[in-house]
Amino acid sequence: MIRTRLMTGLSALALAVTPMTGALAEDADGNIVVGFATAETGFMQAYDKPAQDAAMIRIEEINAAGGLLGKQIKVVNADTKTDRAEGAKAGLSVLDAGADLVVVSCDYDFGAPAALTAESSGKVSFFLCAESIKAGVQGVGPHSFSASVLAAVQGATMAQWAHEKKGARDFYRLLDTSYVYNKGICDGFDWMLPTLADANLAGEDVFKNDDASIAAQISRIKALPKEPDAIMLCTMMPGAVSAIKQIRAAGINSMILNGSAVDGSYWLSAVPDLSDFYVPVQGSVYGDDPNPDVNAFNALYKEKTGSDPATQYTYPGYVMIDVWAKAVERAGSIDAGAVVAELEKMDGEPTLFGPRTFTPELHHQNKARYLIAEVKDGKPGIVDEWTISEPVPMEALMK
Repeated sequence: MIRTRLMTGLSALALAVTPMTGALAEDADGNIVVGFATAETGFMQAYDKPAQDAAMIRIEEINAAGGLLGKQIKVVNADTKTDRAEGAKAGLSVLDAGADLVVVSCDYDFGAPAALTAESSGKVSFFLCAESIKAGVQGVGPHSFSASVLAAVQGATMAQWAHEKKGARDFYRLLDTSYVYNKGICDGFDWMLPTLADANLAGEDVFKNDDASIAAQISRIKALPKEPDAIMLCTMMPGAVSAIKQIRAAGINSMILNGSAVDGSYWLSAVPDLSDFYVPVQGSVYGDDPNPDVNAFNALYKEKTGSDPATQYTYPGYVMIDVWAKAVERAGSIDAGAVVAELEKMDGEPTLFGPRTFTPELHHQNKARYLIAEVKDGKPGIVDEWTISEPVPMEALMK
């Protein structure tokens, strides 16, 4: 069952879950060890730290309730420095410190070196919030999982929701080719669109995240016989802001759809009074989540960190510890094979941020309940929720 009572204070956190170094090897006897091989420096820190903070909250809750298998969870840390070579070293460091679970960076490229190190040692690894299918069986191995939802599910969700709930029929596909994540969004969109009655791809184009101008792409949109109902914008920060600003400055009023990477209000001042912009989120950082426990979590997170969650990418860290701990309890062991077997039995497993399913073939989510966040007159908020009618198939995920 979803935990419905969240702690109102974190005064015990520093004592119950203290980040430690390799010296923990002596202290680990009788404790279960979680090793974070994540970015404490470099640009990936902005993604890793919020999810890691959320993970620490769930660890503290478990410890306060008596621990896992009657043992306390201890934490060891190693900084990947947002560097792939350092990632492998960080993975070895936490394994040397006794890690039973290795938690790795949010992004597949930066998290994979540590995850591969865990795999070679026969240990379970969890990506904090990577959304590529490679962050799991396909890219690392049978002991590796991700706590977030595949990018393809985001694209598929936005296409079906816009068609069914907003009456969109003519779509324009605009892909930022700079990152695999962006391609994943459009892959999901491409799979879903032909299944939608009377839906039409009015056109498609590409750009790069660091392009200073997308004037040529905008000209081709404006040259269409009529303005599309929706633009499926498959991109991420920082280029997303520039693209959105230019689209609206050109007088194009089509609704703009994007993936979860553009969640948050921190960038909205750059596009004043933006409206008709929509993204899927696992939980709301705006204080209006329909689940009051999520809003309570946000308050707890602020108490711990001094700031509100900036984006929905905070939440997978909490989910990751939650599902792993459930699997350990059901296995009655921290043995990696036994824990993996229990994780792979999870089918719609309830968590604070939506159900999770894992199978031997897929250690990721190819279907998920999403909240739909709308930006209207420059202000974001939740307006709906949506679950795609069927999972995104493997052939679409592996394009």
